Amino acid sequence: MQKEFLDKLKGLKILYAEDEVGIRENIADSLSYYVKEVFQASNGQEALELYEKEKPDIILSDIHMPILNGIEFVKKVRQTNRTIPIVMITAHTDKKYLLEAVELHMEKYIIKPVELEALFEVLEKCVSLLVLNKKVFLKVDEDYSYDYDKKELRYKDEVIILNKKEMNFFEVLISNQNRITTYEELQDKVWGDDIMTDSALRSLVRNLRKKLPTDIIFNLSGTGYRFV
Repeated sequence: MQKEFLDKLKGLKILYAEDEVGIRENIADSLSYYVKEVFQASNGQEALELYEKEKPDIILSDIHMPILNGIEFVKKVRQTNRTIPIVMITAHTDKKYLLEAVELHMEKYIIKPVELEALFEVLEKCVSLLVLNKKVFLKVDEDYSYDYDKKELRYKDEVIILNKKEMNFFEVLISNQNRITTYEELQDKVWGDDIMTDSALRSLVRNLRKKLPTDIIFNLSGTGYRFV
């Protein structure tokens, strides 16, 4: 597996719904070595509650489960989230379920028994989709990461609080990583209709530097800022 894929996988949370304990624990244990966290559910209702509470990045779900089956669980998820990657894992090849899975925009339909190699191929596709949707943690450095979806800067597992202007400044510099972000762009994208004074800009950068890795924000005098 490519290092870039594995690095992205480390920052992700996966929800796995499966009523067969042995299968669920075996796959969850294997995944736990590669991802940030695996949440396990034994039925669709439990999966829905975990989804709403934990906000996972990827969902793996069996179809035939008690209380609420996998299709009904995914339908409820899709009512509010059309982009989260979902992979169905099942022993059944019923065309009815295959059709419903397609209509619910599944990333893949995997037949049991699941081979880890096949599962990771699907997860790589899911990660690519997350990158396109900017749902993945951006690795700022070894210990810092940024979640576009949740608007969270993290140092290891600790959330670092950013105010609105700090967050906007941070995201603008991220989007322009290969070039200088000019003062004019910062005025437009961070301050908007407010006036960006020199002292206000210096104060923002000073406070943000305290929350980020040392020397990550570079200033080109008279031009603007960039990440290094």
